[in-house]
Amino acid sequence: MLAKGETAMNFTETRTFFNLARGFAGECQAGMRYQLTAKEAMKQGYEVLADTIRTIAKNETNHAKVFFEAIQQYAGSQEDIRIEASFPFHAGTLAENLRFAAIDEQDEAEILYPEFAKIAKEEGFEQLALKFEQVAKVEENHKIIFGYLHEAFEDGSLYKAERPMLWICSECGYMHTTKEAWNICPLCGASQGEVELHLPFKKENL
Repeated sequence: MLAKGETAMNFTETRTFFNLARGFAGECQAGMRYQLTAKEAMKQGYEVLADTIRTIAKNETNHAKVFFEAIQQYAGSQEDIRIEASFPFHAGTLAENLRFAAIDEQDEAEILYPEFAKIAKEEGFEQLALKFEQVAKVEENHKIIFGYLHEAFEDGSLYKAERPMLWICSECGYMHTTKEAWNICPLCGASQGEVELHLPFKKENL
């Protein structure tokens, strides 16, 4: 049902209808790309990095769910929605994929979803505009995280710091404060790839 104050125009003829479909398709693809990147991280022994990427993949899948449910709410079940859009299909090494992800998230956070929100407002769909804006804020943090992971992975600082940091083993909870995480956990013998990561984020998006 349309929310109070929103237009009763034929929703399937609006740009917002197609933007929801584009968002659904894009978020589904992002979730799968990140799952593949996480799988590569696992192969290389970066278990916690893989878990971090999988968490973001889960976020993307839930964004797709939000868009899918919005289509159902405003337009009902659709046999087919034809959309014209471009989607990224780039892939490379683990480091390259982290960089690609940061670029893709930046595009969504700064261009795609703000534009979708603007269009939704112009067409009178305030609640959907808010959804696009909320997703954009999440993608902004994804951009920051992927950008950090790419740089840290590239320069070897993923488990190093300029000042002492608290490192925690995700397997047994052992913790120690130093400038560099251990290679092998002194308590349980887990590899460095099991050490929890120190991730950045944009506080105003919380």
